[in-house]
Amino acid sequence: MTTITASMVKELRERTGLGMMDCKKALAEANGDMEKAIDDLRKASGLKAAKKANRVAAEGVVLTKLAEDGNYGVVIEVNSETDFVARDESFMAFAQQAVELAFSSSDADAAALLDGGLEDSRQALVQKIGENINLRRIARLRFDDVNQGIVESYVHSNNKIGVLISLQGGDEALARDIAMHIAAVNPMVVRTEDVPEDVLAKESEIYSSQARESGKPDEIVEKMISGRLRKFVAEVSLLEQPFVKDPDTKISDLLEESGADIVQFVRYEVGEGIEKKDDDFAAEVAAQLNV
Repeated sequence: MTTITASMVKELRERTGLGMMDCKKALAEANGDMEKAIDDLRKASGLKAAKKANRVAAEGVVLTKLAEDGNYGVVIEVNSETDFVARDESFMAFAQQAVELAFSSSDADAAALLDGGLEDSRQALVQKIGENINLRRIARLRFDDVNQGIVESYVHSNNKIGVLISLQGGDEALARDIAMHIAAVNPMVVRTEDVPEDVLAKESEIYSSQARESGKPDEIVEKMISGRLRKFVAEVSLLEQPFVKDPDTKISDLLEESGADIVQFVRYEVGEGIEKKDDDFAAEVAAQLNV
């Protein structure tokens, strides 16, 4: 039986990032074989990672990466369970690894990147940190050799909101300004005609109900509904919005001054669309104690 020394445990901790007792136990079961202990821990981490996979991960970061020639960019969202972990160096290193892979693998979605080798890193991080970690989504904007333009990005300082935008005409400064505006104001579409019909129908139904309760004549009610719809469409359409840095100027005016046009934008906000679990801590403790 090989004696498990403190230096062996220290080395295994440094190589895996796991706790002292886990490392000591793995070395004992591997009879001091460092490589076997690492392999065993990796197998175990896969099982532990799977147990954490159903836990809601709605915190995290949004990262972007741009090509040097400005014609291609990628934005990703990587999730954790808590904001504390989202600021952890190991988590950020994994997120950076993910955005680099997403950038270089120009057609792979999140599932494909994980299957392509990122899953090992994810499971190792889950084992080390003890939270569910997830590469949630990826989006890319690009121009080809025929259609030239600018792809720019903006990530808010807390890494919670990121925007990718493509412009034809203008320059990088304009593109970045508009990306920052999108991050702050969160438009639904670029142009008024892009607002989906189902969204218009839903809003019209709401406004109709509100207007008819006013008791006004039908012709006035119809004018009230159409007026509110026009206002709604303008508020959610990027080109119609007042520029956050100069509210007297609309985004469409800003673009016209520069001879530019917006092709597309993608806005990611951490956790949007994820139903967060409202945990009852007292009930959870009671359940564990079988009270």
